[in-house]
Amino acid sequence: MYVADQTWPELGEYVAEQSLAVVPLGSTEQHGPHLPLATDHLIAESLARAATERTGHLCTPTINVGVSPHHRQFHGTMWVDPPAFRDYVESLTRNLTYHGIDRVVYVNAHGGNAVHLREVGRRLRDDGEAYAIEWMWDESIPDLVNDIFEHNGPHGGPKETAMIMHIARELVREGELESARDGGVVSLADADPRKFGARTFYDAADNTENGVLGDQTDATPEKGEKIFEAATDQLVRLLEWLDAQPFESLLPEPHVDPQPGSRR
Repeated sequence: MYVADQTWPELGEYVAEQSLAVVPLGSTEQHGPHLPLATDHLIAESLARAATERTGHLCTPTINVGVSPHHRQFHGTMWVDPPAFRDYVESLTRNLTYHGIDRVVYVNAHGGNAVHLREVGRRLRDDGEAYAIEWMWDESIPDLVNDIFEHNGPHGGPKETAMIMHIARELVREGELESARDGGVVSLADADPRKFGARTFYDAADNTENGVLGDQTDATPEKGEKIFEAATDQLVRLLEWLDAQPFESLLPEPHVDPQPGSRR
């Protein structure tokens, strides 16, 4: 159920019976010469819409711009600073709680958002307002992704390329797949991102000339469909599990006894 397509009485009927919402989040950032800047938020929204159509749960509009300053050297990349992002997501989620939502799944397709979504979730849980968790599509099916792609790459690689081939093939510049591979870094190990245990890089441009990693030529629409369906299945299972939990069981555990000053 996509919230923006409903009327307010219809949403009243939903929250009378349900208290779960899905919030898709991504980014608007470079994904090499072959993929659109919309890659992450297209993937997040498509997965969120597919899963909520199957479960009947509420899906909000997508947050299209995320925490992406590490891609700033490449034309068109947009970002917000982490504190602004966290405050915005928290405010949006508290808006949902005002209408009766007490559990939220952030369907995230951009790694730069993950740690900040976890912090927002902790704030909301500690306040007893909502149980909000971050879900990252490729982390839900790691074995499948590794089996399908020899060099899947963490950014702009064949897994994202295949997903966009499945979701919106017309946006993939298929004539640029070889140049994406040859102008980027096929294996992350070749980017030498760490020295003596330290992360020595801050930006994507520190590691890859064209902004991407992996072998993009390994992507096909069929592979995209396979990983899309598998990730959707995982998201559906998460929504069904979360919906079945008593809200009290999702809140923080009490402080261990005895507490200082309790005289117990």
